[in-house]
Amino acid sequence: SAETGEALDALVLRLRQQGAEVVERANAQVAAAPANGVFPSDFYVTTNQQTFVRFDGKEIEVRPAMINSAIAVDRKKGTARAVKFFDVNKGDEIVVGHQGVRVVPVQRATTHTDLFQFINTTVDADEPKSAIIRGIGDELRRARAGGRKIAIVAGPAIVRTGASKHLVRLIEAGYVNRLFAGNLFAAYDVERALFGTSLGMNPDLAFARGGHENHLRAINTIREASGISAAVQQKILTGGILHACVRHEVDIVLTGGIRDEGPIPSVTTDVIEAQKVMRRKLADVSYVMLLATLQHSLAVASMLAPDVKTVCVDIDPPAVERAIEHQPLQSIGLVTDVEPFLRELADCLTDSSVRD
Repeated sequence: SAETGEALDALVLRLRQQGAEVVERANAQVAAAPANGVFPSDFYVTTNQQTFVRFDGKEIEVRPAMINSAIAVDRKKGTARAVKFFDVNKGDEIVVGHQGVRVVPVQRATTHTDLFQFINTTVDADEPKSAIIRGIGDELRRARAGGRKIAIVAGPAIVRTGASKHLVRLIEAGYVNRLFAGNLFAAYDVERALFGTSLGMNPDLAFARGGHENHLRAINTIREASGISAAVQQKILTGGILHACVRHEVDIVLTGGIRDEGPIPSVTTDVIEAQKVMRRKLADVSYVMLLATLQHSLAVASMLAPDVKTVCVDIDPPAVERAIEHQPLQSIGLVTDVEPFLRELADCLTDSSVRD
């Protein structure tokens, strides 16, 4: 119940977005997009849950399941698709209101055999994590054996904390199919491989002579070689995470930012185009690990289907909470430094640990 009709409508809306159904079923309502890149004023805003729209007594599934989008329908073809502003053209039929829309949320497991639904929370910095990391390792092992795709979203802290070697071990063992990162991550990784520094600092946190120039020289070296793959083929780049990705045919998806130097070739600098590329590369992914990169993690998390299992690792608790909020029944957040996490996970999934 609610005190006013408006409050009741708002309550029903929230319940329907979580999968509650109204007894009376009616067809969805549509309105034409008034201009390219503009939705009708009362357009329905999607979640990332499985969604259906009803026309002529039949339900059509909205594909893909995508958060913060509108629904464009083609009644002749019998299709409904989630669209962003840049996808819509003047005259497209867009669902308006909530009538005739049904949401089917991911179901919670009734047993404790699923690690992600059993944990389903953020593990704080002062809580033990070894058992959870082993469980994540078991999940990744099953994913690899089943041919399911695993994606890593990597932040520069992986390089700066000395965790690169552990991620390389996971790549070499076949536990990474896609790598999503920014230009800065790529620059740091190449700098470490070429000069042994990261933003001018060597692994023992001492400033190297002239080290502040190294990330620019690293970018220049890759630009001169015409790209990361070319630098590997020419034996200019002989180590690091990106080198391992090229050697083991891992898809590398690099996107740019406003502060970027360079950028490194193959970095997508157009934001809208970057979103399109990332969505395509995430379409068949089953597992995602968001590692020490808030903005990139938030971007990827907002593009995931509701059944994609997600692990977020960050030293900052609010960053972890924000990154996993879109996957309420399929996510684990670990508040910890990324280096010990990757070290323990790599030890779990590979035959031997790295010896410096």
